[in-house]
Amino acid sequence: MSADTGRAPRDPAADERLESSAAKPWLSSYPPGVPATIDPGAAGTLVDIFDDTAKRYPDRPALESFGRRMTYGELAGHAAAVGSWLAEAGIGRGDRVAIMLPNVMAFPPIMFGVLMAGATVVNVNPLYTPRELSGQLRDSGARTIFVLENFAHTVQAVLGEVTLDRIVIVKPGDLLGFKGGVINLVSRYVKKAVPAYDLPGTISLATVVKAGRAAPRVPVRVTLDDVAFLQYTGGTTGVAKGAMLTHRNVAANVVQCELWLRTGMGDGPHIMVTALPLYHIFALTCCCMVLVRLGGCQLLIANPRDIPGFVKTLQTRPFTCISGVNTLYNALARAPGMKEVDFSKLTLCVAGGMATQSAVAEAWKRLTGKPIVEGYGLSETSPVLSINRLDIEAFTGTIGYPVSSTEVSVRVGDREVPSGEAGELCARGPQIMAGYWNRPDETAKVMTADGYFRTGDVAVFEPDGALRIIDRMKDMILVSGFNVYPNEVEEVVAGCPGIAEVAVIGLPDERSGETVAAYIVRSDPALTEQDVVAWSRERLAPYKVPHRIVFREALPKTNVGKVLRRVLREETAAPQT
Repeated sequence: MSADTGRAPRDPAADERLESSAAKPWLSSYPPGVPATIDPGAAGTLVDIFDDTAKRYPDRPALESFGRRMTYGELAGHAAAVGSWLAEAGIGRGDRVAIMLPNVMAFPPIMFGVLMAGATVVNVNPLYTPRELSGQLRDSGARTIFVLENFAHTVQAVLGEVTLDRIVIVKPGDLLGFKGGVINLVSRYVKKAVPAYDLPGTISLATVVKAGRAAPRVPVRVTLDDVAFLQYTGGTTGVAKGAMLTHRNVAANVVQCELWLRTGMGDGPHIMVTALPLYHIFALTCCCMVLVRLGGCQLLIANPRDIPGFVKTLQTRPFTCISGVNTLYNALARAPGMKEVDFSKLTLCVAGGMATQSAVAEAWKRLTGKPIVEGYGLSETSPVLSINRLDIEAFTGTIGYPVSSTEVSVRVGDREVPSGEAGELCARGPQIMAGYWNRPDETAKVMTADGYFRTGDVAVFEPDGALRIIDRMKDMILVSGFNVYPNEVEEVVAGCPGIAEVAVIGLPDERSGETVAAYIVRSDPALTEQDVVAWSRERLAPYKVPHRIVFREALPKTNVGKVLRRVLREETAAPQT
């Protein structure tokens, strides 16, 4: 209370929201202190944000991996060395550099080093097959790649199809000191996790850092309009393409998230469990970039699929926040040993990437005492468009409220529909991508005449301005938070000898949200399910491989021959008699 008036002090942010709440009903539901709008360039570039935190908190832990911590000062030194090495190699503004790593200690220093050099990061899923890797490298034009040695054989397999000037080999224990050497030996010789490869002329990350430290650092002028990331996605059309995320896009989203999170998390310092892969836009922004802005520490989980190992890591120290997708929360909530984890410091459990199931949210709250706070976004939106309030008592089932400076419109065609009526969720704001890399035609398909991005998701406004996702407009399948596009899977499966026709849909799955199902008409009666799966595994990442194979005499089609995936879904959902 104000000592001189007896009234609560004015909240300028609340005044601003009140003026706009008629047109934007969600603003009236904002937490105190969150403004209706932001200055998207006020924080500077991602390099500025990183440099500012490193100078303010040089001795704070920034990263933790395999029990070893790295301070912001150390992180800045490693990143600067990578940036200087790239600059000495002639890599700078406009160049694309691929990073093919899981959540190892080396990922953030390499990523910030690329950004410091003024270049563009091309995030690559380490589980990609040669076909998928080749396509992404050729499309992006990246001619330098940092790859974990465990996946170097995949890079070797594409050398005849792409041009790579520099291949930097990263080991899982790099930048971890003496302990890192032990980790590397265990990975290679005990776990035998490094398939043989032959890549003459490669350079080790250790050599890069050493050479970079010896090279003079030439400051590179990075602007807000420079492309920071080419984030590959099928978008809403299923065609693989790189969303161009500028420094302005991602930095604005960092500020939007920071303002929201500070209302319920406090000033920290915070420790974020980063189990989602940093090459995924959710973890990239919401774990890495936001925690850097907050001066927090990321507890990096290199292999979240190893649930027993993951639980042991969580038992080692208290943490303040965790991010995940429905499948991860579900696995942890059921895992032995989780009751021995210390949740006393936990302030935030955020979910995105896929719909969170109520049963999972309830199990998680029973375990931790904290609700799952769900948000929503896409690669094309850097990613956050909306998020629930942090002070909720229980899981809401909505995706929350649009963040500051974000305009949301629910439309049928080009007509905006009233609150309570379903339509396509469209949005515009400073976090919306600059477009698809070299794909103006694809960009035009997802942008409206008045500058809104079409998400492809069907949503409805709740009375208080919260958004609820109803369904997806497209046939995209969501497996553990990763997009799977039926067109791509069908193209690969159709190439298998003995197949006449194939249609792919997603089916509900308790573990992964959805699973890929392939409905096949055989030309060779001897073809087996095992044949199809083996063929697919050689050409698709594991989460894209059909887990259910159904052989049929024919596929349902329209009168012009188009396969009706909808009918297949309806047949599967219909009760059996």
